[in-house]
Parts: sequence; C-alpha cells; structure tokens
Amino acid sequence: MTAKPAAAAARATVYGYPRQGGNRELKKAVEGYWKGRVTADALRTTAAELRRANWRELADTGIHEVPTGDFSYYDHVLDTSVMVGAVPARHRAAVEADVLDGYFAMARGTRDVAPLEMTKWFDTNYHYLVPELGPGTVFTADSAKQVAELKEALALGLTARPVLVGPVTYLLLAKPAPGVADDFDPLTLLDRLLPVYAEILGDLRAAGAEWVQLDEPALVQDRTPAELNAATRAYRDLGALADRPRLLVASYFGRLGDALKVLAAAPVDGLALDFTDSAAANLEDLAAVGGLPGKRLVAGVVNGRNIWINDFQKSLATLATLLGLADRVDVAASCSLLHVPLDATAEHDIDPQVRRWLAFARQKTAEIATLARGLADGTDALTAELAANRADLASRTDSALTRDPAVRARTAAITDADGRRSQPYAERAAAQRAHLGLPLLPTTTIGSFPQTDELRVARADLRAGRIDTAGYEERIKDEIREVLAFQEKTGIDVLVHGEPERNDMVQYFAEQLTGYVATRHGWVQSYGTRYVRPPVLAGDISRPEPMTVRWTTYAQAQTSKPVKGMLTGPVTMLAWSFVRDDQPLGDTARQVALALRDEVNDLEAAGTSVIQVDEPALRETLPLRAADHAAYLDWATESFRLSTSGVRPDTQIHTHMCYAEFGDIVQAIDDLDADVISLEAARSHMQVAGELAEHGYPREAGPGVWDIHSPRVPGTEEAAALLRKGLEAIPAERLWVNPDCGLKTRGWTETRASLENLVSAARQVRAELSTDNG
Repeated sequence: MTAKPAAAAARATVYGYPRQGGNRELKKAVEGYWKGRVTADALRTTAAELRRANWRELADTGIHEVPTGDFSYYDHVLDTSVMVGAVPARHRAAVEADVLDGYFAMARGTRDVAPLEMTKWFDTNYHYLVPELGPGTVFTADSAKQVAELKEALALGLTARPVLVGPVTYLLLAKPAPGVADDFDPLTLLDRLLPVYAEILGDLRAAGAEWVQLDEPALVQDRTPAELNAATRAYRDLGALADRPRLLVASYFGRLGDALKVLAAAPVDGLALDFTDSAAANLEDLAAVGGLPGKRLVAGVVNGRNIWINDFQKSLATLATLLGLADRVDVAASCSLLHVPLDATAEHDIDPQVRRWLAFARQKTAEIATLARGLADGTDALTAELAANRADLASRTDSALTRDPAVRARTAAITDADGRRSQPYAERAAAQRAHLGLPLLPTTTIGSFPQTDELRVARADLRAGRIDTAGYEERIKDEIREVLAFQEKTGIDVLVHGEPERNDMVQYFAEQLTGYVATRHGWVQSYGTRYVRPPVLAGDISRPEPMTVRWTTYAQAQTSKPVKGMLTGPVTMLAWSFVRDDQPLGDTARQVALALRDEVNDLEAAGTSVIQVDEPALRETLPLRAADHAAYLDWATESFRLSTSGVRPDTQIHTHMCYAEFGDIVQAIDDLDADVISLEAARSHMQVAGELAEHGYPREAGPGVWDIHSPRVPGTEEAAALLRKGLEAIPAERLWVNPDCGLKTRGWTETRASLENLVSAARQVRAELSTDNG
C-alpha cells in the first residue's frame, strides 16, 4: 500500500535527547564541579556545547523542530521546581547564596540538610526529585533557564520548541512537604500554579517560541474525575491566554484513556500521543472522539524506550490512518530519547547480525526523519529504505540466536511446586535463627561497597593487557579482604564481599548468561550523574556455569560470620535491560528465573546460608493502569519464587527494593515469600514500615536508615531515631538495620563513618530495648 502525501508536509521532531554526550562529558564536568576541579563557568560551557552539538546533530539528521529545555544538570523535574519557585524552606538559604550549589543541594543534600526525596519516573528506571509542597507554598516564575536555552537554539537558525513538565503532572508527582499533613493534596494548588505557567509561557513567546510543549504523562495513569477536571481547568485557562505560543500537550508511556477526551476538547493547538504497541489503543480512542480537527497531532510511532529497529511498514500504515484525524500529522518517538543510549554504531563488539536489529537515539532520529519523509512524499519515495528495513526485521525473526529449544522445553516443564518453599515462613524462621545465631536488630548492608578508582584502574589495566587475569584477581581478593575486615571491625552481623568484581548489578550477570548482549558505550541516565549500560535481551536465556559462587565462597572462607550471596532478581534483570519485544515478558522472566535458580542452589551447596536476590524494579515495572496490575504481578512474583524456592528451610532468602512507592505493591512483596526484605526508607521517613504494618506483613524487614544517594553522613542519633520509628511498626525480633541501597556510588570516607554510626545506633537501640524489657 502506498501512503498518500500529507496535505501539509509532515515534520520530524523529538521530545528530548540523551544529555550526557558521546563520552559522558556532562557526568565528568558535574562530578568535577562537585570535587572542586571544574569551575562553574567551565561546567556551564560544557553544558552549552553539549546542547549545541545535540541540536545540530538532530537538525542534520532531518529533525525539523528540536526540543529545548529538556537538558538538565541533574533532573528535569527538579528544574521544574526551580522554574516555579518551589524551593523547600531548608534549601532556600543555599539557593540564595549560590544558585548552582543550591540546586545541587536540593538534589544531593549537604552535611546538614537532607535532599529532596527521589523516586522512579513512572515505569522507567529514570529517577526524579519529588517536589515538596504544602498549603503555604508560594509559586514564583523563573523562566531564565528555559528562555536562555530557547535563545541558544534560535541563534543557530533552528526551529525550536521548549518542553516543560505540565502543571497537572507536576502537582500529581509532588508530595506533602515535611511537617505537612499526609492527606494534603498538592493538586489543590493548581489555581496558584497556573498564573506562574502563564507568565513563563509569555516569557517564552516573547523570546521567540512559536510552540511550547507541556508534558502530561501522569494522565496516562488511572485518574479520578477530580483529577481529570483539574486537567480540564488547566488547559482551559492556559489555552485562553491572549498572547501565548501555540500549545502542544504531550502524553507518553501508554494509553491516554479518559484524559484524551479532556485534551481533545481543550483550547490547545495540538496533542502528542504514543502510538507504539503499548499504546496502540490511542488510535482507536482518537477516532472515537472525532479526531483533532484544526489541530496538530504529533504521532509517537518510534519506540523511545526500547532499542529495536522500527517496522517502517507498520508505522507508515498507522500514520496513514492518522492523516484523516488531525489538521496535520507530524512524526516523533513515543517519548523522550533520554531512555535509550546514544549510538548503536559505536558498538563494535556486538555481533553484526545483532547490531543491524538495534536503533539507539541517533538511529531513532533517522527513523523518525525517514517516516516523516514517507508520510510527506508517499512510500514510493522510500523504496530502498523499506526493502532494507524488511530485510533487517526478517533477519531477526529467522535468527537461530533468538531460539534455544532446550531452554524452551525446561520453561514449559515448570510446575506450581517449583515456585513454593518446602516449609512455611514460621518454621523457616525458627530454623534460620537457630542456624545463624544473629542478635536482635541484626545489621547488614545491601551488597556493594565503594567502587574505588583503584578498582576502575584494575579493570582498565585488564582490558588494556597491562595486567593478566591472575594479577587482576589478586587485586579483587585484596579488596574483598579489606571490605570484610572493615565490616568485622565495625561489628556488622551479616557481611557482604562488596562486589568489587562487578561492573553493574545487571550487566555483570548479563555478560555471563546466554541470550544477553552487553554494550560498551550504551550509557543511559538513571539519576543525576549515575549512568548505567542496560544490556540487550536478544535471545533465550540460560546459565552456562556458576556466576558468583567462586567469589562468595572465597569471602566466606575469610570469616566466621555469614556472608550473603548477592544476585539480581528476574524482574530487575528485565526492567534494567532492553527486553525482547517478540515474546511476552512473563516468558522471558521465567527463563531468567531458572538460570538464577541454578545459581541460588549452587551457592547453597557451596555453604552460603544467606542469599539476597534483589528486586528493586518490582514496583518500577508495575503497569501504569490498575487493570493490568494483576497479570504483571502474577508472573513477577512467580519468577522470584521460582528463583529462590529450591533451598533448604534454614537458608535465609533476602530481597531488596529501593526508591519506589511501596504501598502500591505490599501484597506483592508478601507474595514473594522472602524471609527478609530491605527497603529504602530514609528519605521517606520510614513510610514503608507503616505500610508493611498496615498490611500485616509477617516476615522480617530492614527499612533503611541511611540515604546512600546523598553524600551526607547520618549521625548515630539520626539513625537511632529512624530505628525507633521503625519499631513503632515492626517488632524488634523482625527488624533489621541497614542502609537504603548499595554503596557502590559512595566514597570510603563517608561509608566508614556512616556504617560505624549505623552499628552504633543499632547497639544503642538494642540497649534501650533490653532496659525496657528488664
């Protein structure tokens, strides 16, 4: 079928682009600024150069309208809080003293002041800084960043569109500030916030903006009539402004549902919608509301969250259908390209057969430009591109790399009994207490210890051939011994080996499992300056040989205290990878679970009595619509139990989760049937402990007392106060003491001090309990 040319030539655009640069220049500049090696002016210069390079690259690729304002030193939601003047009272002095230092203080905290809470951006692995609002919040407009970046792009002769977090999503993402009643609804501040947005829109119009994009991804979630009414009011008021740029309201990550009627009827000039497989219903819903007559539709037909090449024929068919539903149709990715790596052509180590299936940010912008040309000129203009695309898609479908009959046979043979422990928790707990002999309020860490410069140098030396494998392994052994000695001296009860041999908690395992493909340069921002390289799940999964047994066994031989075996769970192995789109996620999860089950059983056989299988992504991967939760949680919890249920009753199974809204998944946490769970709790002030208690959670839990994503060192009394708050919800015999998360990103100085204070706090509270009981 040949698509007819659009009435108005289709434009290609994107909503956002990777911020870090080809060699993570932004990370290096920001961290250099924190350490005093880079000046503020030098940091700003680096940032400006990266923005200009991104815009020129987009324009050269064929993107007609580039985004501005999506660039951030740390987080775009934090940028929005600055833009609307929502600076917490505890940070105002720092912001007034130095805008840049105050900005980073909100993100990271200082020695004396806690940072903003951090949590996941919808169902991605990106973390945002949660706005803190209350009845007394006064919003004030600060459009300086947005105006300056728009002017930078316009000065290059480019057509540019500022991108802002929309007012409704901003308020729906916010939480009550400390000291504000938990039942305070930030959405009640909408009428206070809208005039600030109006002022910012006016400033952007005056600076030359023809269009401004307002992102409202929160509207793809289940929303109450009151929340939908708030969206109606917001865009009625903003649309009615006399002198404003044209407004493009964008949603992504799923089906817009009832909110589509609201936005389609609003006096705005265009909508941007997701039309990838996960949101295909948007097409039907758009037709059902009568389309967008007189308005612009930006169609997100290229998946902005995964790395597989686009099916041009399928996308062009969708675009052709959309032509009759709007005044003009433009082409985009489904969301910001922030969520994918920069360039697949840099991956020289990947099998060329697999590499032809991959599209990172640069390849996706080329796909968008190609589709826009096809929509504008007809598919006859894309004869060569369509033929090459069909060949690439067929090579993946037909490849032996994607199918392993033995793995599929083993997965098909799974029974219900494979996902159940041999004894109920109460009997297991008694056996574990007798076997481990731990004190009240046992202390432990989450797994990783600081990844020092020496470790990074050792890895680089190994890759470069400056040392051989034996020399590298001696360095790893030295690090393990040092980590163990510190923990023993500090008085920690359940030790870890510190994971010095691991580059990343997912990539390390992916490199040892068949079916995974690891990248060398595929960095994606997780939060701030923390970047990860999600591996690619290209084929069926199996474990050729043990992955962690050697190092865990070596560590256990150095001490009489229990050393935890450390694994990454099946859901997180999927969530922090780029997953297959050619089979159900549950099928892939079961394959990973069986590989991990073999590892768990081998660890136990080697003498490991405590095994932690981390699932920090369990909540993150929860579908955005409640109707889809049950099916997801069914296979997610089943895959965890499948990984962990083959051990003896006296082997203690731990899991770990961090930076999520745990209240949404308490029943799923229970369904995991882990013996102990450690959870982030410091920034959220032990909120999760109350949620577990309200649910009646019957097992052991360690809500964190040290926020490791901040350089702050919590004092003994601060940690003890959090422990006492935890004890209000969790009985002492079931409460563990631990940090929020792994310590990989922290330095040794703060790690030593914080863990010493943590152990001291545990001893202090133990003594208080002993006195109370005496």
